[in-house]
Amino acid sequence: MADRLHAALAVLPERLGWHVALSACALALGLAIALPLGIAAARQPRLKWIALAAAGLVQTIPSLALLALFYPLLLLLSGLATRVLGHGFPALGFLPSLLALTLYSMLPILRNAAAGISGIDPAIVEAARGVGMTDRQRLWRVELPLAAPVIMAGARTAAVWTIGAATLSTPVGQTSLGDYIFSGLQTEDWVAVLVGCAASAGLALIVDGLLGLIEGGVARRDRRRLWAGGLGLALGLVAALTPLAVAALSQGRPAYVVGAKNFSEQYILAELMADRLEAEGASVQRRVNLGSAVAYRALAAGELDAYVDYSGTLWANVLHRQDNPGRQAVLDGLRIELKARDGVVLLGALGFENAYALAMRRDRAEQLGVRTLADLAEKAPSLTMGGDLEFFSRPEWAAVERAYGLRFKAKRQFQPTFMYRALASREADVISAFSSDGRIAADDLVLLADPKGALPPYDAVILVSPKRAGDRRLRAALGPLAGRIDVKAMQAANYAVDRDTGKRSAAEAARSLGRR
Repeated sequence: MADRLHAALAVLPERLGWHVALSACALALGLAIALPLGIAAARQPRLKWIALAAAGLVQTIPSLALLALFYPLLLLLSGLATRVLGHGFPALGFLPSLLALTLYSMLPILRNAAAGISGIDPAIVEAARGVGMTDRQRLWRVELPLAAPVIMAGARTAAVWTIGAATLSTPVGQTSLGDYIFSGLQTEDWVAVLVGCAASAGLALIVDGLLGLIEGGVARRDRRRLWAGGLGLALGLVAALTPLAVAALSQGRPAYVVGAKNFSEQYILAELMADRLEAEGASVQRRVNLGSAVAYRALAAGELDAYVDYSGTLWANVLHRQDNPGRQAVLDGLRIELKARDGVVLLGALGFENAYALAMRRDRAEQLGVRTLADLAEKAPSLTMGGDLEFFSRPEWAAVERAYGLRFKAKRQFQPTFMYRALASREADVISAFSSDGRIAADDLVLLADPKGALPPYDAVILVSPKRAGDRRLRAALGPLAGRIDVKAMQAANYAVDRDTGKRSAAEAARSLGRR
């Protein structure tokens, strides 16, 4: 427990710094847009309705979905900029997070600004006109000072919302306090989850309190409160950003960026690749917890230099192929087509498959007489199927469903770790397991045979971005990994990270795997 807490606190300055930087920039940009718009809306009822409806519509979109939607849009714009101007811009990480959180912060600021200005006594406004004030003078000397407490209340709400939503920027490649939560949930590291939640909640409470001082100072014309709140925010911002500035000055730009999706095996393999590059004297940045589609797009765009993906995922989701010509044919086809289409290099297969496979508890499978997916189809109407967060939207599931006519009583989605827990607790009868997961043997699960070959092979392969295709140092560091990791070794490494007893970090598991 103490070791896990120490490990979590060691990376807190970096994650907190990025979380503060992202939240502060989003809130500042939200204020810069929503405050003038709210003032204008208070004077024009038609604009007020349109602006509030648009801001309210943004709030109906889940913040994680909003973050995810900005990435492909920015990627497209970056590609256009590259073709037209010769230079693109980073579409992964900070920028999509900033834009999404800015939109998310605007509603309370806009609503309170419009309400604050509209709520001023008309007699006061008329008196200001009577003494000869211009519209600009009336706004700055009368209306804004009177509406300031209401506007500040909206800013406080926006700040709390933004700080909370910023934890969801992790899947689009932005470092934040959400890294603790996403990785901790996957590896069942509850210390990391608690650190992330506590740090995010504490940050929100502190910022809300300091903004509350400013709000009280404005309402009571108390300069001491204003100064105390403003100085507290400034000092907190400097303290949070200082570790980032020191790190940037001492390390410079990372030579390589290694990516990973959002499950334990990916964390381990990313650490393994990063360790080998660092052994060659290179500096490496890790970008983990990426969505599956985000990871490949980022690699093709040159925002990642390398990551591990799976042949079946690439075959079905990237190339949109529905056939299954066999393991070697899939690898050969990927090597040719990814290079021709996107310039992506398939450096080599690591030596094991992490295949999708439907799994059941052994006792339940024997009780029902289920050994294959064809057997399962007969029993499915009375069973509950559990899948990971993306399985039911993937073409592989559509292929299996079509091939065997599977129709379950219910389908439920789980974060991968909880999917296995659901099977153990009988909340699910069947799950979409991963063949290299150590929990299959540990929990005595049965993988159901696929006699029709509906699922493609899933060899773990190292992918390299187009800009690193000819990089000799990267090839020298990562090339020797090809064919060196068998499925038993990967299962053992995954189990060491995923289970509570004797739990190890992804970095420790990667070092053990690298010594094999």
